[in-house]
Amino acid sequence: LVKDVKPGLKNLNLIFIVLETGRVTKTKDGHEVRTCKVADKTGSINISVWDDVGNLIQPGDIIRLTKGYASVFKGCLTLYTGRGGDLQKIGEFCMVYSEVPNFSEPNPEYVAQQSQSKG
Repeated sequence: LVKDVKPGLKNLNLIFIVLETGRVTKTKDGHEVRTCKVADKTGSINISVWDDVGNLIQPGDIIRLTKGYASVFKGCLTLYTGRGGDLQKIGEFCMVYSEVPNFSEPNPEYVAQQSQSKG
């Protein structure tokens, strides 16, 4: 469940509904990345999706994430697809979800942890 996601967790298997797809950003090496807001019944979180996968995901899609991991990006908890991981569309629209709490809201604790680990 989204509420159980913590920074550093690996091999996450979650099912969520896509609420919003963010705009595409191009990396220096030509890859496309976008951040999507996703949710299950326990809350919402952001996930970073790369290249073609990002183009396929639409709001309302119900997605199964396998072998995902969680990390902090700019002070915000974010999901990623791990190596050998997968995002698979398993349905549309019919899923109970809650946007609150949003676990990707900037978290002062994560910001402090990040700045300590860089020092």
